Amino acid sequence: MNKQDIQLLYRYNSWANAKILDVASKLTPEQFLADGEYPHGGLRGTLTHALFAEWIWRKRWEGVSPSTGFKPEDFPTPEALRTRWLEEEKALTQFVESVSEERLNATFQYKTTNGDPKENILWEVMAHVVNHGTQHRAEAAAMLTALGHSPGDIDLIVYLRTR
Repeated sequence: MNKQDIQLLYRYNSWANAKILDVASKLTPEQFLADGEYPHGGLRGTLTHALFAEWIWRKRWEGVSPSTGFKPEDFPTPEALRTRWLEEEKALTQFVESVSEERLNATFQYKTTNGDPKENILWEVMAHVVNHGTQHRAEAAAMLTALGHSPGDIDLIVYLRTR
């Protein structure tokens, strides 16, 4: 994987996240906070998990292995979630823009939240983060659509056609 491809994936990731967050901001507080049948509960839990994943992986790439996560209660409103996500997006974009081709193809070590040591090739995990976000954006899109607020198409090809 090369730097240009990773940058493209992360621009897509930001675009797709923004589409979901834009629609989530139209929900009532009750809709945003409602529990659900998805692995991370309702919309707030699902989006908190997706944000946490972007944050923890970036921290690992920077040499820090956090052992605790974000809690949905940390984000009482869509605006609180968006504010924190925009902060993370800025830091993540800075990392993606500054990473070298050499580093993309090198291994890095980190620990899981349980403290287990792991090693992966950086670009593979960076691609995983975007793919992971796709899974949870799809869940969020299904929840939003069920509430009458579809985010529309969030496929990579749709993003590519808008560029």
